[in-house]
Amino acid sequence: MITVIGSLNMDLVTRTQKVPKVGETFLGVEFKQAAGGKGANQADAIAKLGAEVAMIGRVGADQFGESLVKSLEHDGVMVSHIHITEGISTGIATIIIDGDGDNSIIVVPSANFKLMPQDIDEAEELIKQSKIVIAQLEVPIDTIKYAFKKAKQYGSYTILNPAPARELDDEILAMTDLLVPNETELEILSGRMLVGEEDMLVAVKELMQKGVKEMIVTLGANGCMHIDKEGASHYPAHRVKAVDTTAAGDSFIGAFATAFSEGKTPQEAIGFASKVSALTVTREGAQDSLPTKKEVEAFILND
Repeated sequence: MITVIGSLNMDLVTRTQKVPKVGETFLGVEFKQAAGGKGANQADAIAKLGAEVAMIGRVGADQFGESLVKSLEHDGVMVSHIHITEGISTGIATIIIDGDGDNSIIVVPSANFKLMPQDIDEAEELIKQSKIVIAQLEVPIDTIKYAFKKAKQYGSYTILNPAPARELDDEILAMTDLLVPNETELEILSGRMLVGEEDMLVAVKELMQKGVKEMIVTLGANGCMHIDKEGASHYPAHRVKAVDTTAAGDSFIGAFATAFSEGKTPQEAIGFASKVSALTVTREGAQDSLPTKKEVEAFILND
């Protein structure tokens, strides 16, 4: 069992040739809405890859929330601990995708920020049964800390995706087995400007000295770095033509957790996750772009 604690957002996606400058207005190419939220994306990725997964989160009492929960349930996510919050909207993410497939995102957390420690207490039996517990930073940090305390109490492996990035105190870092930032998030976490690999490794070392057991720093088209007490290893990206990078990181984390829960080594899990992430960016959308286990197997076979 894998438990994901995190956000559910309705993505409002605008596709455009370029991101407008301040004061500039021009016509976009396309608009659509799609199921998203970093937590929901990661849970959905895990379910589609065939692992047992449950989600802990909150949505508003509106059509967006109802649609998001139904979508996850349809894909195989256990949704009994996704609660409805009266008087506040479901989380919203406004996403702009440019002609190169790169995205800019503004998130309005709304109901996501109503996820409280008592919600974790209600799901304690679920956490007790979980081999892996995953969280991000689109829900209150105190709730994540509380959840990780429960997870460590029951011997679960904890994965923290520090997005959107913010400084983290030593308490939560010490409860994190695997920290998965991208380069920008690592800069914010460490307070360092990263000019090259040497700077990155210094920043990683400082975070690991605070208790993080191991780290994966995702590098976009340059792959990722895995760092643990044995040293650092670089893994190149799987080369594809990117259409939309939305959910690329979420698919990577979901795929890593899936493979790791099945007994794969971190190295094997990274290799699998790189392929899943590569397949994800060849498609549009967040959860819509996440591949099933059969699709990944076919992708690997035909590569």
